[in-house]
This record gives sequence, C-alpha cells and structure tokens, in this order.
Amino acid sequence: MTNHLNDFSSGSVNWRKTLHQNNRRTIMIILLFFTIYCSLGLLVDTYIVSERYPDAPLSTILHALVTLQVFPLATTVMVVIAAISLFITYAFADQLMLLGTDYHEINPATAQTPAEKRLYNVVEEMQIAAGLRYMPKVYIINADYMNAFASGFSERSAMIAITRGLMDKLDRDELQAVMAHELSHIRHMDIKLTLTATLLANLTVIVLDILFRSTIYSHRSGGNRSRNNLTVIILVLRFLLPIINIALLLYLSRTRELMADAGSVELTRSNEPLARALIKISDDHSQHQDTYREAYQKTAHESVRREAYIFDPMEAGIKNISSFNDMFSTHPSLEKRLEALGYKRKS
Repeated sequence: MTNHLNDFSSGSVNWRKTLHQNNRRTIMIILLFFTIYCSLGLLVDTYIVSERYPDAPLSTILHALVTLQVFPLATTVMVVIAAISLFITYAFADQLMLLGTDYHEINPATAQTPAEKRLYNVVEEMQIAAGLRYMPKVYIINADYMNAFASGFSERSAMIAITRGLMDKLDRDELQAVMAHELSHIRHMDIKLTLTATLLANLTVIVLDILFRSTIYSHRSGGNRSRNNLTVIILVLRFLLPIINIALLLYLSRTRELMADAGSVELTRSNEPLARALIKISDDHSQHQDTYREAYQKTAHESVRREAYIFDPMEAGIKNISSFNDMFSTHPSLEKRLEALGYKRKS
C-alpha cells in the first residue's frame, strides 16, 4: 500500500519531551547491560571459588566476592577484555560499518555531480545547525535502495553514509531532514552507545556459553554441592539471557530512532520534511521489494548496518538478511514514527 502525507492528520507534538524521555531510557538500558555483564563475571567467579570451597554456601561465596574478601579475578578480566574490545571496535568503526559496500568518500574537492555537491552542502549546513565542532566524513554507497546511517565514537571520528538511491530520490528539504536525523545520532552519541551494548551482549553470550559447557562437564564428573546449585542458575541463564539481550537491543535501537527523529525536527524546525522522507523511503522499499531484497542479500555484512540504518529493510518484508534477529524489527513502525512526529492516520 502506497502512503501519502495527506493520509495523515497533523497535530502538535512535544519533541523536546520525547528527546529527554528517550535519552533517559537509553542511559538506563546501557547501565543494565553493564550490570548484566558484571553480574555474569561474578557468576563465573562464584563458579571458580566453589571449586576451592565445595562446602561453602553460594550466598557466602557471593558475599565474599562483593566485599572483596576474595578478589573477583574473572570479573576483572572480563572488564579488561570488554575495554580492549570496545577500543578496537571504536577505532575501526568506519571500516566495520562500510564492510561489503561499494562506496566512495566525497568532500568539496571530490564532489563531481550537482547531487553530490548538494549533499555535502546539506550535511555542512546541518553540522553547523547541530553545533558540532567537526564536519563528519560523507560517504556515498552505490546502491539503488534508499537508506542512510551514521557512525563514529566521537564527533571527530563521525561519518555519514547515504545510498545513491536516497540521495537522488529525495528533494532538498527531505534530504536535509534525513541528514539532520543522522547528525542527531552523532550529536546524541547513541551510535557509540549501541556499539557498546551490542559488544557487551555478544560477550555475555560467549562467556555464558563457556560457563555452561564447563558446568555440564563438571556435573557429569560429579561436581560438588555448590556447583550443583549453580547448574540450575546457569541453565536458566543460558536460554533466557540471549532473549533478554535481543529484547534490550531492539528497545535501544527503536529508542535511538525516535530520538534522532526528534533531533531532526529540532534542527530543521519542521516535522513535515522528515515525515515525507520516511513515507517516501518506506514506499520505495515496498514497491521494489524483489529488487532490493536481492541487492541487500548480495551486499556482505548488511546485518552490521541494520540497526544503524534510518530504515529497517525488514519493514518492507525484505527477509533473510541475518539470522534469528531478523524475526524482529530494529525500528519503530512507520506509523509510530509519524505519530511521534505529530501525524496520525486519518480514519
């Protein structure tokens, strides 16, 4: 079904309130990921100490670790590993996000066509409006589908990538609204937060899987009373934690998008251009499902960019990009995003 802005009634919306609410939610989710990660470290330490003191109750072991009567070595090592992993991820964020795409960077000297020059000028205008000290790098991905994303762990390292299809099919006001959306991601530093959350989620699953296998092996070998009690906890977490991680990452991704949409309205001082752009992007994906499905699937590492895109390809029914996560949308629905911008579908 083709959408049009005339199908929606316009109303007032407090985008500042939306921005503040979603910012608080983002901070809470990141803190929750850190809590889960450190708690898993304590669980590993508890597992190790229970081997040395087989008759000690789990509560006693945990208390000794929390009060540092016994040094939580595993937790410390896990924190160090996370810090190193985050540093490497931040340092190579650009290369990771552009993996598998056919792209080139543009700047005032290399922009050749009027469309490329217009794009760079629009990004520069929005960079000034956003109060960013550094101009982000601008990349064009040679693809017909309409999408864009931002990345970087700081203003200095920030970058914006936009597909040629999106650059060519939006008018100047719509392009400005989309670039304001992407610059809002940079200004809010939620790209950095998402990279952090995703890495911590992956590390928790890896550590828990190792702990799960060790526990099963120990249990088959006889184990001890404390370890037998830990087995139930680890078994439950082994199957529950991945689901919790996915739910939190999806919630974080959707919150980020609503924050960036509100940021776009703040920078452009109008909600209509972004609403028009979102409708145009969604309709374009719906009208070219088969072509775009093939294009996305032929582009390697699309799952890395999925959460960062302004539009989730899954919304248009383009499936089989990644794995289990593809069953869920990383973005709010079009109608929810338009409603947050002040537009409701007419009855």
